[in-house]
Amino acid sequence: MNGIIIVDKPQGMTSHDVVSRMRRILGTRRIGHSGTLDPLATGVLPIFVGRATRACEFALCDEKAYTARFRLGIVTDTQDITGEVLEERPVLATKEEVFSAAHSFMGDILQTPPMFSAIKVDGTPLYKLAREGKTIERKAREIRIDSIDIRHIVDDEYEMDVSCSKGTYIRTLIYDIGEKLSCGAVMTALRRTKSGVFEIENAKTLEEIENEATFLPVDFMFSEYDAVKIDAKGEKKCRNGAVVPFDGEAEKTYRVYSESGEFLMLAKGDEKGNLVTIKSFFEV
Repeated sequence: MNGIIIVDKPQGMTSHDVVSRMRRILGTRRIGHSGTLDPLATGVLPIFVGRATRACEFALCDEKAYTARFRLGIVTDTQDITGEVLEERPVLATKEEVFSAAHSFMGDILQTPPMFSAIKVDGTPLYKLAREGKTIERKAREIRIDSIDIRHIVDDEYEMDVSCSKGTYIRTLIYDIGEKLSCGAVMTALRRTKSGVFEIENAKTLEEIENEATFLPVDFMFSEYDAVKIDAKGEKKCRNGAVVPFDGEAEKTYRVYSESGEFLMLAKGDEKGNLVTIKSFFEV
């Protein structure tokens, strides 16, 4: 049992909860996921099964897209609506000022991760320290906001579509928008609509997966790379971990298949005319 299933994560479950449920549904423990979602969030959660778990590390680098809702005038300790309210402030900003503040975060920016996050400091997740009432200094990280499309919903409620780099905390982006407006802001809903090549249109609910589990092949996520076939002699070298002679471009990445069409590995050409394994995906 190998492949990728795109789960439409329900609200109220952690990503780990989803993995546990999938293990029960599929009857296997060899399952991983990429791109952790908070319990409040819903949407695209790629689940990797069997040999496909070897692709998890590549999915972690994928760009993401979200639809988020937020409310002005409130600050919480978690930066979302599930947290303890720390402040309530008057909202004096106009819609135009809110739009301008949001768009000012476009491009490459520095973002300080929230205390309620899974980032580890000296081996301890920040959220555990936060639950103990501790706040420690966090180093700002460079992220990228590619696009923001923001809409006014009603009163102090707004919704926005965000495309961004890995490592972006949308609730922190919303918090920062609120601070720029001097009124505070809190995330009230979050839905991930895209993670790399995986889109919400391909996602299935856990109930749908229980009825019928449909897998995407692992090479689906590497479709941006050229595909090449190698002969039986090359396949044997590949399976033994040796370089495979191939007249390709140096430093170029390839999807490599056997003569029968089996996806064998992701590989890179070297200056000596070989394919060098980046990661193998054939059954051992």
